[in-house]
Amino acid sequence: MRRTRFTAYVTSFLFAAGVALTGAASAQASPTAAATGYVALGDSYSSGVGAGSYDSAGGNCKRSTKAFPRLWATANAPSSFHFTACSGARTSDVLASQLGPLSASTGLVSISVGGNDAGFADVMITCVTSTDSTCLSRIDTAKAFVDSTLPARLDSVYSAIRSKAPAAHVVVLGYPRFYKLGQTCLGLSEAKRSAINAASDHLNSAIAKRAADHGFTFGDVRSSFTGHEICSGSSWLHSVNLLNITESYHPTAAGQSGGYLPVFRNAA
Repeated sequence: MRRTRFTAYVTSFLFAAGVALTGAASAQASPTAAATGYVALGDSYSSGVGAGSYDSAGGNCKRSTKAFPRLWATANAPSSFHFTACSGARTSDVLASQLGPLSASTGLVSISVGGNDAGFADVMITCVTSTDSTCLSRIDTAKAFVDSTLPARLDSVYSAIRSKAPAAHVVVLGYPRFYKLGQTCLGLSEAKRSAINAASDHLNSAIAKRAADHGFTFGDVRSSFTGHEICSGSSWLHSVNLLNITESYHPTAAGQSGGYLPVFRNAA
């Protein structure tokens, strides 16, 4: 199959950036916020890729001032705030380079991780460039990985968090469904979009179970993104963004403030 310019853009982005896989929603203060130190861990959905306004000090991690951790910290003024989430992070990256700020005085932790481990970038490459059957087969492979291998990786991360921050309330954020189905929409077929949504549900279920088994709170963002998926006409998720390809398939600033922030605020 000959690659189109569109495919080349998408493939370039997904290989380079991975998927670490605005609006004005108000950030109401939590009554316990000022008494706790807050540490924000995870991948690009926590760092805020897609929301713009990146802190240059974070380099390639692309930590946005519009990401939900920063919005929550600004509104709640915790006693300390450390933002170590990073674009492209896998569970191994969290363990290797993000846990330093955790301590006995940490009262609140947020984390989103698992999508990159499950190979979502490669799933999207396959689904954009291949047939429906090849796409669905690649998704089945990813789901098998989520069942067989991801739980132990999540256990390692969650156990390390609890060891380093024994008193912390830990909120594990999930991932949105990407597509609104049953709509006329350019790009991937309905079969592919439906299978990608189902894969997101599968991943969320695995993450939620591991979080619960560690006594952590799972923040399910799927309901908050309902009506704001790609193909909805009011998307809080970038599709392919040719002006800034690294932001493709990530929440917009509105997705951070209207999708992630309320879920985190309620869970925190």
